[in-house]
Amino acid sequence: MYQTTRTSAVSFDHVFKAFVSRSRRGEPVLALEDVAFEARAGEFVSLVGPSGCGKSTCLNLIAGLDTPSDGTVSHHGTPVHGVNTKVGYITQDDNLLPWRSLRRNVELSLELRGVPRGERCERTSEFIDLVGLNGFENHYPHELSGGMRKRASIVRTLVYDNDVVLMDEPFGPLDAQTRVILQAELLKLWHRSRPTVLFVTHDLVEAIALSDRILVFTANPGRIKREYTVDIPRPRDPFRIHDAPGFAELHEALWADIRAEIGS
Repeated sequence: MYQTTRTSAVSFDHVFKAFVSRSRRGEPVLALEDVAFEARAGEFVSLVGPSGCGKSTCLNLIAGLDTPSDGTVSHHGTPVHGVNTKVGYITQDDNLLPWRSLRRNVELSLELRGVPRGERCERTSEFIDLVGLNGFENHYPHELSGGMRKRASIVRTLVYDNDVVLMDEPFGPLDAQTRVILQAELLKLWHRSRPTVLFVTHDLVEAIALSDRILVFTANPGRIKREYTVDIPRPRDPFRIHDAPGFAELHEALWADIRAEIGS
């Protein structure tokens, strides 16, 4: 049995996950193999590794969108069975509702939660202001840039005040400059309430800029190859992370691990 601490927000206890493959005539394909780790309350943990190594599968297991083939996935010590509505999930797509304004998209989660209209309006305004979208409250998604839509998607999840937030390459489709701007915005929001974040990315610079710890996964089937602690002091400036003491050494170590997995 994998031992977790009392402060564990998320834990994987020797988790295996297999999928049935149509291309292999129904033979099972192992996506995750004996994955064991925990994310402590308030911790920012990034998952990196080659494509297809099971990083997104880990998030789906925590969200209850899928179930382990063996082992246990737990949220605050309780095994996840079925859809886990206590976690927030931010994907690559912004998933904004095109018929709702920015404000009404952001307040959607509070509306579904039954938060009174006055409180809902106040909290929504606060978060919109935090990411610099004030003045665009009544704009619809098609009237916003990609970066604006992504900001709206992030605050729509964080305004709900989940203690665990899952993020699956949320900045992947954006240009480099917008990515760094949104990394800085995300850190500002995260410092505000300190949810536990599990963040999937292929960008090693992004992982270093944001994370407390980084878990490197092997190529399929995904196993945890190595864990790195990011000792760069907070608060961090993603625009200048390359100049931080220890950045170059950590980046080189991460890239060496991943390079060995992709065979280049």
